[in-house]
Amino acid sequence: MRETAERVILLADCQSFYASIEKASHPECKNKPVVVAGSVERRSGIILAACPIAKQYGITTAERLGIALNKCPELVVLRPRMQHYIDASIMITGIYQEFTNLVEIFSIDEQFLDITASLPLFGDPVTIAKALQQKVLLQTGVWIRVGISSNKMLAKMATDIWAKKNKDGIFTLPKTEVEALLWPQPVHKMFGVGSRMTTHFTRLGMHTIGDIARTPLPRLKDRLRFRFGKQSDIHAEVLWRTANGIDDSPVTPETFNTPPKSVGHMMTLPRDYMEPWEVDTVLLELTEEVCRDCRRKKYMGHVVTVNCMCSPYEAPTGFSRQMKLLDPTNHTKTVFEAVKQLFYKYWDGMPVRRVGVTISQLMDDQSYQLTLFDDQIKLRALEKVTDSIKNRYGSTAIVRASSLTAAGQAADRSIKIGGHYK
Repeated sequence: MRETAERVILLADCQSFYASIEKASHPECKNKPVVVAGSVERRSGIILAACPIAKQYGITTAERLGIALNKCPELVVLRPRMQHYIDASIMITGIYQEFTNLVEIFSIDEQFLDITASLPLFGDPVTIAKALQQKVLLQTGVWIRVGISSNKMLAKMATDIWAKKNKDGIFTLPKTEVEALLWPQPVHKMFGVGSRMTTHFTRLGMHTIGDIARTPLPRLKDRLRFRFGKQSDIHAEVLWRTANGIDDSPVTPETFNTPPKSVGHMMTLPRDYMEPWEVDTVLLELTEEVCRDCRRKKYMGHVVTVNCMCSPYEAPTGFSRQMKLLDPTNHTKTVFEAVKQLFYKYWDGMPVRRVGVTISQLMDDQSYQLTLFDDQIKLRALEKVTDSIKNRYGSTAIVRASSLTAAGQAADRSIKIGGHYK
């Protein structure tokens, strides 16, 4: 097998992934505007995906369902099926792995492929990209767009800026063409630059990606430091490297096998919670989910964080505060006491619409400190038994009495993945 001097990297992106999967499952909706969205009744009515036909009406991802229906009254709204999408994503990964073993998952609908060593077997990069498109479309009903370049960052921008707009869904951005093709693009099209950062660059007189790329790095650091402080130096270098198409990171199949930095869950409530007992119910449910996840992954944490957003929707208040525990733990009762202490210290009494609990500064749960006041061995054994029952019979096989009240959300969350229906 010949050696290639320059790597060949693809970024394959699934078009309107959730909506495409649903349209493949509902042939009768082939020529109809389709969106995948949550429930308006439970205040989770946000557009998760819109098919190309729906987008022609101006419907966008993350838009509220009510607004989308005003734009297109005949809109077909389908409830998300997260496990189905996960299964489809795994199937698509398997298709990519038929062409190369170097496949890195970037998100549920985006994956990087290093096809450098595959060129002698399957042909040039465009030929491989077309083969991928046809195979994925045939097996899943999903159309993929493919950006081609010499590194991951350029492949990503080739997809986002050009391949998603092309009829054939393929675009090649050679490193030699960065100055001619990438630099004239407006700064908001650069990967990693959102609306707020675009505003900051506009104030600095930087309107194109080339404006950033041509600025000497020390000068760019100085300009961002003046606005954001010394902590912006790393961000400035990342932006400068992105603008210049510099990325040395390899395509790494084991990306998601790295240890997590934190474990957390967040919940948007079906109605405003005003009574402390209602809030306590969902805080305990979230704490139990987080601690159970930690125990399953064999971690315990040193820092507890509580997030809260309060109504009204138009001008919400809220907070995000954390506390360091005396000893790392994944014990539900211990973490819950810290969660309550944080919540009631910073809650302003306004109606609660969203809450979250996170444990961070994780470490191996086998290295725990025994105390004189808690029988940790007994507590760990008890939670091990309850976890095993839930793992075998479902998370609602054992529930706390508070979860059976009107405030409880455990039963509803048990049939969801990531806050959306399985």
